[in-house]
Amino acid sequence: MEYDFSTVMFAFALTLFAGLSTGIGSAIAFFAKTTNTKFLSVALGFSAGVMIYVSFVEIIVKARDVLIADLGVRGGHWVTTAAFFGGLFFIAVIDKMVPSGENPHEVKRIEDMGEENPKKNKKLMRMGLFTALAIAIHNFPEGLATFTAALNEPSLGIAIAVAIAIHNIPEGIAVSVPVYYATNSKSKAFWLSFISGLAEPVGALAGYLILMPFMSPVLFGVLFAGVAGIMVFISLDELLPSAREYGEHHLSIYGLIAGMVVMAISLLLFI
Repeated sequence: MEYDFSTVMFAFALTLFAGLSTGIGSAIAFFAKTTNTKFLSVALGFSAGVMIYVSFVEIIVKARDVLIADLGVRGGHWVTTAAFFGGLFFIAVIDKMVPSGENPHEVKRIEDMGEENPKKNKKLMRMGLFTALAIAIHNFPEGLATFTAALNEPSLGIAIAVAIAIHNIPEGIAVSVPVYYATNSKSKAFWLSFISGLAEPVGALAGYLILMPFMSPVLFGVLFAGVAGIMVFISLDELLPSAREYGEHHLSIYGLIAGMVVMAISLLLFI
């Protein structure tokens, strides 16, 4: 399977946009005195709704169709299912690699950080650095997921990139807040948060360089089904629990439904 240069560049640009949205979270942390829990609950729920709906309704279906065409009905269904759960397992292993104390999906509120004792600066700095590392580890497969989707269908890639960008905003807050209170430097906090998001396009680039020379319909179908598994895991393990921890459970569900509705309508418009 070959892709023209403009398609590859567009897919790469989407992953760059999604990854660097951690900088948006960092900026919010500096200009907001309190955490807007309602906004974050709805936004995280919306992002989860987009990713869950598009994974089950669009991505896994396309993967299955491609695999059935090459492997037959029985083989196509089996490989699609195995690849989907393989994607779940892959991101679960990566998630397990992240130290629980520095997990970027542990909710951190802007106003709470001001209560930290200045003597704990080293601990805060360590928290910020490890959170940045954790986000980089998480963002690597997310970049591959966005890139793969955008190569196959640009409109689908846009939807996934926006959903991942939304979920990267609180991650930017999680990095920048402890670093700022440890160093009293907004620039250091912002740039560390910003750089942590670069793992997303790096993941896309690595996927392109490693996988594209061997790309075939079967490999694409396996990769696409795996992407669906990755996004479902992110939604269920990270986005929805984080939205609930912000204390706005119902709003997160409303956001989830809204994300599904918007994704459904956008797909219908391209039929």
